Amino acid sequence: MSDTSFRIGLFYGSTTCYTEMAAEKIQTAFNRLFDAHVVDIFNIKDVPLSQAEQFDVLIFGISTWDFGELQEDWESSWQDISQLNLNDKTVALFGLGDQLGYAQWFQDALGMLHDELVILGCKIIGYWPNEGYEFTESKGLTQDGSHFVGLSLDDENQYDKTEQRVESWTEQLLLEMDNDTQ
Repeated sequence: MSDTSFRIGLFYGSTTCYTEMAAEKIQTAFNRLFDAHVVDIFNIKDVPLSQAEQFDVLIFGISTWDFGELQEDWESSWQDISQLNLNDKTVALFGLGDQLGYAQWFQDALGMLHDELVILGCKIIGYWPNEGYEFTESKGLTQDGSHFVGLSLDDENQYDKTEQRVESWTEQLLLEMDNDTQ
């Protein structure tokens, strides 16, 4: 996808800045791939989710809190998701969680967000293999359990893997977007 006339909207909620830092890493990785500014970042605490409708390609970032709970900004905006017109939009997701401290709820919010978006008619890309993680249960897995429904990051226990995962995932998204336009 060599055309840089399109823009990617990245919307996230972040309480402890980890999701914000991941969003910035994703932005940097995409900008490096395109050698141009293509990703605009929005904190959903500061902008309405309806701004997502302005973009053809979207990335949503969410973290799972405690026992499978939504991050507070996403929780405050949750009812707004069903009002979005995302039909035919390309959407990728990333989530942050603690696979060791909350092994039974790892990436649950990622899965909940995925389920809300799928019914809006968007095309989800960026499923991520669940290899290399230690958890017992997750609502963030595909039906066959082989992949997360988006990039899975654990900056609490695997911070050293975040950079490479982001780089690999953005390259994967680029290929999936390229395949989508052919």
